[in-house]
Amino acid sequence: MHNIVLATLVSLSLSASFAHAQQSPWTGGDDLPTNPLACDATPAAVQAKAYDGGVPANAPDRKGKPLKIVDVPKLVGVGYFTATSKGMAEAAKEMGSVDIKTDGSTKANIDDQITLIDNYITSGVDGILYAANDPVAIAPVLKKALAAGINVVGYDANSTPDSRQWFVNQAEFNGVAKSLIDNLAAEIGEDGSFAIVTSTFTTPNQARWITEMAAYQAKCHPKMKWLETVEAQEDNILSFNQANTLINKYGPELKGILGMTSVATPAAADAVTQAGKCGSVAIVGLATPNAMKPYVGAGCVKSVVLWNPVDLGYAAAYVLRATADGDLKPGDTAVKAGKLGELKVVNGSEILLGAPFVFNKENIGTFDF
Repeated sequence: MHNIVLATLVSLSLSASFAHAQQSPWTGGDDLPTNPLACDATPAAVQAKAYDGGVPANAPDRKGKPLKIVDVPKLVGVGYFTATSKGMAEAAKEMGSVDIKTDGSTKANIDDQITLIDNYITSGVDGILYAANDPVAIAPVLKKALAAGINVVGYDANSTPDSRQWFVNQAEFNGVAKSLIDNLAAEIGEDGSFAIVTSTFTTPNQARWITEMAAYQAKCHPKMKWLETVEAQEDNILSFNQANTLINKYGPELKGILGMTSVATPAAADAVTQAGKCGSVAIVGLATPNAMKPYVGAGCVKSVVLWNPVDLGYAAAYVLRATADGDLKPGDTAVKAGKLGELKVVNGSEILLGAPFVFNKENIGTFDF
């Protein structure tokens, strides 16, 4: 849900609406085009796009053969990527003859991630699964893997498309953006002020969500006010401290905090709880249900937006197997993913897991991850 060495903390403090932020230099989002969904939830039309992924050089025939795969997530030791690893293990057991090993740093550090991938290219693997800490910085080592004939599939956080074959997208960015902003607006009102706690300003999926949130909020909730976006490095203590700083800095003006990671959201909820602000500062964000159950149960958090990361890891493993077997090829419109059924190909070289899910007090107890 996450990236860089903990160095100088850069915080951007703007008192501006999301709409204004889109036209002004700011930190936290990217500069890619946006596609905000309709305010009334009308489904977006899926547009065909040519395959834009990479191609491994002189890859051997791997159809039906045993596969040795390494999974290099943003970091290890957090519930989210423990869940994706669990899904990969489930898929590997179902498929048979697939060995998937997860290896990563305990911090979301792009340099560590690059080094790990480079080492596995040298030691020899058939496939690499990854969740990028930085979409551009990771590209050269992934291209090196492709040049070595290794199948490369991303999930959770993309790289530049030409540095991997496929990317398993947990939910389209504009869908996540709509769900987060709609749920926040329902809690803080159409003119409420809010801030964002993210991991770093270069983490690709979070930057994309924030930019799509900006576009959707400007279109559908134009009176809401964005106060600030702060970095918290996928660190629990820093996330708590950043949320606490926002609470103290803005006082009663702050009506809500959006957590962009599975670390930031529960930490922000803890900060609101300890500050005695439950009911006056809403927490909406991306997180795993187990981490949020205490806050949802206490009534301090009403909406947790995510997808099932176990399913995400499961889908990524099936996509890599289909890619290695030649069953998923450029130009295909769907891929079979075990118990998940057929998953659609979107945006040229992305596999869509599905729409985001909202965990709340009524349903969160039925999930365990």
